[in-house]
Amino acid sequence: MKKTIDPWNIGGFENYQMLLDEFGMESMEKFRLEYDELRYIRRGIIFGHRDFGNISDSIGKKKPFALMTGLMPSGAMHFGHKMVADEIIWFQKKGAEIFVCAADVESYLMRDVSFEQAREIAVKEYLENYLALGLSPKNLTFWFQSDYLPEYYRLRDMASKRVTFNELKAIYGELTPGKITSVLTQVADIVHPQLPELGGPRSVVVPVGADQDPHIRLTRDIASRLNAKREGNKQDLKCVPPSATYHKFMEGLQGGKMSSSDPKSFIALSDDPKEASKKIMRAKTGGRPTVEEQKKKGGVPEECMIYSMYLYHLIDDDIALSDIYHECRNGTLLCGEDKKNCAELVEKFLVKHQKKKAKAAKIAAKLVSR
Repeated sequence: MKKTIDPWNIGGFENYQMLLDEFGMESMEKFRLEYDELRYIRRGIIFGHRDFGNISDSIGKKKPFALMTGLMPSGAMHFGHKMVADEIIWFQKKGAEIFVCAADVESYLMRDVSFEQAREIAVKEYLENYLALGLSPKNLTFWFQSDYLPEYYRLRDMASKRVTFNELKAIYGELTPGKITSVLTQVADIVHPQLPELGGPRSVVVPVGADQDPHIRLTRDIASRLNAKREGNKQDLKCVPPSATYHKFMEGLQGGKMSSSDPKSFIALSDDPKEASKKIMRAKTGGRPTVEEQKKKGGVPEECMIYSMYLYHLIDDDIALSDIYHECRNGTLLCGEDKKNCAELVEKFLVKHQKKKAKAAKIAAKLVSR
């Protein structure tokens, strides 16, 4: 049976090696030492890529490059989304011009979110949080799919001529007019930073979860076709096929999928800090049924959502993280103590972050009005 990845029904992957083997992604392993200042690369959370060598070359030689990312304005921004925001900010510091798309067309077509509601969510839940986390408004383009440049829509129409229905069906399976529109709009999202009006051909990186790989593969194919010379020695668009990085999914607080439709599964950056602390205290751990058994056999940090919060977000010091891992494994760190420590870290983070978010509101409003 042919293996597929469905970008509209997000789920976790137990075997990331399978994604490297079956779908042609390349391992990020060879870049881990070079870019170890970003913990997601250093810890193997960003596990795969397509053509990251182009981006590494641009960083090393200080050549112009861009990062394009999209946000789905259909719910609260949570710690699962923060991972991508951290990556965006890191690339901006490395010299990338940043393009952030509010996918209001997709949220309308695929999730029945009104354009007005999508706009409010995109600004209040995402853009303000991005800025509070450290994204600079300089060298940043923010747009809504429903309201942007004429050249962007022309590119989407050109892209539709460079793919067949059978190709789309082979990638995505069952199709609807809404899915097709959404897919072609995402192609324009990813490729358009290379339009002549926006700087011309250059490397562009797109940080995504593994579930979004179908969009990346399709866009790379279409970009190559737009770039191909045709009759009269002309090209639709001179461009570089986009690069991508792929990160692992962070599980929900109760284990399994972290879902925006289930508030118990995540901590939103807008959550009341005290309520967030309570969510941590109710989270699933890798502990044993009793204290005695925990002390005797030790815990299983790989199955612990508290350890996952440390790994992804709360502890940047690898030695400190390793100490927690081994104390859990040998039974000297009990789940109650561990949860309390994590809850305090989350609470402190949210108090500080939400103050920054309040200050970022005016900056966000100016970016949207440009």
